[in-house]
Amino acid sequence: MNDPFFVLFGVSVTAWKLVGYLGVGLFSGRWFVQMWVSRHHGRPVMPSLFWYMSIAGSFLLLSYFIWGKNDSVGILSNLFPAGVASYNLFLDLTHRRNSLNDPAAEP
Repeated sequence: MNDPFFVLFGVSVTAWKLVGYLGVGLFSGRWFVQMWVSRHHGRPVMPSLFWYMSIAGSFLLLSYFIWGKNDSVGILSNLFPAGVASYNLFLDLTHRRNSLNDPAAEP
């Protein structure tokens, strides 16, 4: 997976780098999703997709830094956000489930 597919502008692109690029795209793109949903609602909103993209992006980046690069700084910098995003997704899903079971609860 570390053999280059091609070289673009002096950068050797490997399978692991493609995994890392996809992780960066998801992790960064979550903010555009959040901005679009907030604009639609006219107020700040954190959609569930934000947390799914955070988790997927973090795990892809963790994979890249663990097996592709073997970089402890990258591992540590992506391990914490993955845990926080997982916890927030858990809270979001729990809140949604409780809201469905209690019709008097706020949406």
